[in-house]
Amino acid sequence: QVIDALGQAISRTPGCVLLDVDAGASTNRTVYTFVGSPEAVVEGALSAARVAGQLIDMSRHTGEHPRMGALDVCPFVPVMNVSMEECVTCANIFGQRLAAELGVPVYLYGEAARQESRKALPTIRAGEYEALPEKLAKSEWAPDFGPSTFVTRWGATVTGARTFLIAYNVNLLCTKEQAHRIALNLREQGRGADQPGRLKRVQGIGWYLEEENIAQVSTNLLDFETTPLHAVYEEVCRDAEALNLPVVGSQLVGLVPKKAMLDTAEFYIKKEKLFILEEEQKIRLVVSRLGLDSLYPFHPRERIIEYLVQAGEADRGLVTKPLGAFVRAVGGRSAAPGGGSVSAAAAALGAALGCMVGLMSYGKRQFEELDPIMRKLIPPFHQAMDELVAMVDADSRAFSSYMEAMKLPRSTPEEQERRTAAMQQGLKTAVRVPCALAEKVSGLWPALKDLARHCNLACKSDIQVGAKMLEAAVFGAYFNIMINLKDIKDEKFKLVMSQKASGLLEEAKQDSALVLALLEKRVA
Repeated sequence: QVIDALGQAISRTPGCVLLDVDAGASTNRTVYTFVGSPEAVVEGALSAARVAGQLIDMSRHTGEHPRMGALDVCPFVPVMNVSMEECVTCANIFGQRLAAELGVPVYLYGEAARQESRKALPTIRAGEYEALPEKLAKSEWAPDFGPSTFVTRWGATVTGARTFLIAYNVNLLCTKEQAHRIALNLREQGRGADQPGRLKRVQGIGWYLEEENIAQVSTNLLDFETTPLHAVYEEVCRDAEALNLPVVGSQLVGLVPKKAMLDTAEFYIKKEKLFILEEEQKIRLVVSRLGLDSLYPFHPRERIIEYLVQAGEADRGLVTKPLGAFVRAVGGRSAAPGGGSVSAAAAALGAALGCMVGLMSYGKRQFEELDPIMRKLIPPFHQAMDELVAMVDADSRAFSSYMEAMKLPRSTPEEQERRTAAMQQGLKTAVRVPCALAEKVSGLWPALKDLARHCNLACKSDIQVGAKMLEAAVFGAYFNIMINLKDIKDEKFKLVMSQKASGLLEEAKQDSALVLALLEKRVA
């Protein structure tokens, strides 16, 4: 009832999309993940706090997870199209309003911390709820917002801004004490200043899940690019093996960034010398290797944050439209999508043909000797294919930003100056996008030439079409760059970009011709 009421409070907040609710029985703790504009998520968090104040009594609360308040911690995390600075602002607004409305103490942590000693959440939460009466009486622990008095039903709240935190637990068949011993070995804090742990930017604790009859090394990955998922799992396995303890899978609590999953996939692909291209298969590999479905089914579309955000978007862009709808959009009475988006689509199709030709030359007995070569040649085309597809919308957005700048008011000298600056920035973006496209194609020519030398000749026409599509895409990028450069006032920028565009175009013409010549020299 309490869990549902809090979820409804968030969902009913205009502009908020509730992505995930993760409740733990042993921890007696529920994690809500929701997204929206900065203003909307602040309102959503306040709505949840008001309900929590009515329904949760901390004086009766127990649980395995460290905690100090009814709304224990409320971090604001940049997901898409928002800066860390904006998240810091959100934390300050939320903390100030929460303290004013409910009369409770609020601390700032992470990037929003006003004191270095309060950056780390465990430092603020040390002693937990039970230590708050004594803690609040000390001047050094005066809250950033609200009274320095102990509110029995509520406790205290911590809010702040941080990068995406991954809550990740590894399952073991052992005691709570053995799991905690491993956690102390790994977490950055270790056993203290004189005995630090092995993994940077990792918090950890050992506990026992009574409902599952297993122990867990429970970790928070504060920066998954510093210490990725697979590093935590492999290190737990290493220590568990030394203690003759079985590891039986792992668990992600809440949502996870797609990059964290794909980084782990690349680790196992490299470690085991695998050949996997498709994102879906890479995710499946991670679920298998980490045993993420050992306790509950792991559904990627419900657990990876980018998938959930995309599913909730009303306008998902040109690339999600059927081909016929895209063609009709290009043919409409509108300047965008135009030649830039068509060039990006042509480049994506050229890369896709390169990928297809590689795959048609791989994994067949008659071309078995080509397998090592194709394993090297196929991935660049597969990766470029996805990146170039994204540029279809990027080009359209770039042009739209320039058009929006043109609509800005210009009644006063200040408004005219802002409008001119915005238009110039829009034009530069409209140049950089096609330039990035041409540079991406430039990186494909070496692989395409090698493909022409070795590929299955039954696909000769496909690689010929692919080469000309890539060349045409660079022609399109060149024309888009040049037409936008003429109105840019930054002469240095104009010179650099025009020279770069001319060089990329000349390279495309020469390398496309070379690919065709290489194919003509081969005899079927």
